[in-house]
Amino acid sequence: MNPKPHPATMDSATPTTPAAEGLAPALARNIEALVERRKRDAATASLEERTAAAISRFAGSMAFVYIHLAFFGAWIALNLGVVTFIKPFDPSLVILAMFASVEAIFLSTFVLINQNRMAAEDDARADLDLQVSLLNEHETTHLIKLVEEIAKRLNVNTDADDELKELKRDVAPEAVLDKIEEVGERQTPS
Repeated sequence: MNPKPHPATMDSATPTTPAAEGLAPALARNIEALVERRKRDAATASLEERTAAAISRFAGSMAFVYIHLAFFGAWIALNLGVVTFIKPFDPSLVILAMFASVEAIFLSTFVLINQNRMAAEDDARADLDLQVSLLNEHETTHLIKLVEEIAKRLNVNTDADDELKELKRDVAPEAVLDKIEEVGERQTPS
């Protein structure tokens, strides 16, 4: 059996590989809309949110680690007498410990602020996903009804006729959420 060629090496487009000239117009428009939305959200973020995000990004970088290694390493070396030409100013390292504790408090606060903002963005995306899924479900239900009517007019019987009644029902999201909560409550130990 011959292995399938990698999509990047293929000359023509396939159903899963876009044409060489670019993406489908609808997909390109959707990508552009998402990028514009992210730019708009970034531009409308408050100074505090932008500051917290910048500090969180820096605190999560290797530059932050290297700076801390150098700073704490130098502090410890100076105060443990490794460097003999400077008199130790924190021989018990209490000041260093206090500095590190205060820094940890502020860093964790900035990270939490940033996580809260990201969680709000995730909630908005989840809401959008739910709306798109519900719209898709509604459209699919209508398509099933339409195909069933076409099959009836053409006198075509299928094995799926028994399933069609259930498939033609619109989904009530609140009923689904209520059922999920009900099942979750039954499974949660008291």
